[in-house]
Amino acid sequence: MAAFPTQARAVVVGGGIVGCSVAYHLGKLGWTDVVLLERAKLTCGSTFHAAGLVGQLRSNASITQLLKLSIELYAGIEAETGQATGWKMNGSLRLACNRERMTELRRQATTAHSFGLEMHLLTPKEAGAMWPLMETRDLEGAAFLPSDGQINPTDITQALIRGARALGVRVFEDCPVGAIGVANGRVASVSTPQGDIACEAVVDCAGQWAGEVGRLAGVTVPVTSVQHQYMVTEPLEGVTPGLPTLRDPDRLIYFKEDAGRLVMGGYETSPKPWATDGIPQGFHFTLLESDWDQFEPLMTEALIRVPALDSVGVRDLINGPEAFTPDGNFILGEAPGTRGFFVGAGFNAFGIAAAGGAGRALAEWIVGGEAPMELWAVDIRRFGAHHADPDWVRTRTLELYAKHYAVSWPFEEHVSGRPLRTSALYRRLGEAGACFGEKMGWERPNWFAAPGIEPVDRYSFGRQNWFAQVGREHEAARLRVALFDQSSFAKFTLEGKDAETALGWIAANDVAVPGGRLTYTQMLNPRGGIECDLTVARVAGDSYYIVTGTGFRTHDFAWIAGNIAHGLDATLADVTDEIGVLSLMGPGARDVLARVTDADVSDAAFPFAACREIELAGAPVRALRITYVGELGWELHFPIEHAARIYDALMAAGAEFGIANAGYRAIESLRLEKGYRAWGADIGPDDTPLEAGLGWAVKDNPPFIGCEAITAQRKGPLPKRLACFTVDDPDVVLLGRETIYRNGRRAGWLTSGGWGYWVGKNIGLGYVRNEAGVDRDYLVSGAYELEVASRRVPADIHLGPLYDPKGERVRG
Repeated sequence: MAAFPTQARAVVVGGGIVGCSVAYHLGKLGWTDVVLLERAKLTCGSTFHAAGLVGQLRSNASITQLLKLSIELYAGIEAETGQATGWKMNGSLRLACNRERMTELRRQATTAHSFGLEMHLLTPKEAGAMWPLMETRDLEGAAFLPSDGQINPTDITQALIRGARALGVRVFEDCPVGAIGVANGRVASVSTPQGDIACEAVVDCAGQWAGEVGRLAGVTVPVTSVQHQYMVTEPLEGVTPGLPTLRDPDRLIYFKEDAGRLVMGGYETSPKPWATDGIPQGFHFTLLESDWDQFEPLMTEALIRVPALDSVGVRDLINGPEAFTPDGNFILGEAPGTRGFFVGAGFNAFGIAAAGGAGRALAEWIVGGEAPMELWAVDIRRFGAHHADPDWVRTRTLELYAKHYAVSWPFEEHVSGRPLRTSALYRRLGEAGACFGEKMGWERPNWFAAPGIEPVDRYSFGRQNWFAQVGREHEAARLRVALFDQSSFAKFTLEGKDAETALGWIAANDVAVPGGRLTYTQMLNPRGGIECDLTVARVAGDSYYIVTGTGFRTHDFAWIAGNIAHGLDATLADVTDEIGVLSLMGPGARDVLARVTDADVSDAAFPFAACREIELAGAPVRALRITYVGELGWELHFPIEHAARIYDALMAAGAEFGIANAGYRAIESLRLEKGYRAWGADIGPDDTPLEAGLGWAVKDNPPFIGCEAITAQRKGPLPKRLACFTVDDPDVVLLGRETIYRNGRRAGWLTSGGWGYWVGKNIGLGYVRNEAGVDRDYLVSGAYELEVASRRVPADIHLGPLYDPKGERVRG
């Protein structure tokens, strides 16, 4: 055996398919001084018992891209390494047994086309011809993805590690990690029974043990072990080598061919967690006891779909626990607050499908120092403090597991573990008819029910039951005045004599403004992509107040803190929980505000983008004149203990002006009419301000992060540009991910979609793409259609806001 190393550039912890993929890709990128440590034997955790299905389509473009990269890798690695993998591109079928599921399939087919995947809708007869063993009389239809496939999990892992070793990666089995050294906020070493290794990076790919490994470095990795079962039959006539994998979500089951046998598993609606008190010692190459009572409902459904199962023996019922997450997406990236600690874990039973692309992306992140592409849906920074609570994580994870094959309804809210965080106005808003949603653990009013209407969402693919209620709130904001509780906003302070210098380097817009002024700004990565989109208020010469979206609290704090230059006197603090926010928006906002404060709120004294400390109903308030709805308005920020008093005063003063409570679904409709961008949808790390039409918010005086990329992009044609599209037909429902066609050719997809109540049209935002360049003439010279649920509808393009009465600009 090779001598045990005392140092390495990177240490990968975990020898399953994900860890081996990361090690292989690090080697490919030239990092040959890499060590992989496996506590027992390679593949001994979850990889060895995985079913091996490889599908690609997800609702997120980046995850779909990673899955496509997996298939590209799997198709060629056998030739590279000489290790057989069992890869077969036999395609996949997905069935629909009712109209709602068929509508979902039509929308998924459109998403596939948007993301460049081939996907075909089939009749029941066509699906039956591809899978003759299947009963088809109950089908509405099906979809076929020809480039999906299946693979042998152990063999592909061995191919990856063989490739990694050939690139210089050293592998040590029977070598558990007992401690991780952290110094000055950065990983420094790992400790094992064989010795310590000094290192620059630690990569936690420990699967079900990822949370345990993370805790060694003080990092939360919210994974839960859940039992997952599948059955393997004896050989069955009619099961041929080219049979596509089959998913039957209405019956909660899936099938794949395995050497003339059928593998059948599923996702039951009453899943069982495992190892709630910790994974037992020595649990490797180990399965749980088969649970036939738990599996029986799935078996009943399988017999209906494939009657021939009634006449064939069962070879095995595999019960293997796997790591699942509380939002159904896996976890990638560098941990906030612990530099050099990276995570690739929580793959929710599609680790085999994702490992190739996810391992590559994580390796590129480690080597490059930043995510190589937009990966927000899987970024570890999407989690918050409540994800450190294992009971909450387990509860939410089990709900998501149970919904694995459920119809993915638009605007669906999860119900478990709620309420967790509530604003000081939660009870008052509930009494006023609020239907709450949840984000980052916070209860937030989505909409308000009129008297006699139950404040409960009824899901469908058409206009949902809240449509008219949100229309009333929209009208109040446009014509009168509306009050929004936005206390869940993330709020930070940056203080110190070097605060301006620190923030000037991180922010793309100019923050060197006088006290009492606001700056709407992006924060860019070195590629010019938008990492943060937020508002900065300069409250004093050495003090800034920063406001960003609820879901971006961890991400944006980590981005700002991680980019404050060493040695500067600038301290970032999170004050989210201390401060409440009420947003007063609409033409009557000034009239209402003037009733409850002695401060001068005239346009001359309190112009747009101003910040003032005022008194309201006897309480101190930081008032920010800013808007995300396109109307005159203020965000009112105050110590949380004054929330009820301020709310009551505003509602009382606003009664004569027709004030109304309003929620986040009205905000979404209002901002679409105004063309305001949403980070994580319309803008993100792969989109520059120039492409997003936000060049006006980029300063002309570098240096700042990303300035070189922006300067270079200004000199050439833009590869894409964000535009607004409308569809007149009220029966069409835009949700986002609809395909954009320009002159009959696919040109992009919608990043956001919704209904504009004021303009009376469907509205979508999306990038028009063209490698040769996109300018204004290119945009306006095209004829446009949108593919919606696999049907093309005519659309009009707009380069400016649909609603712009006063031209007030956006918070972001």
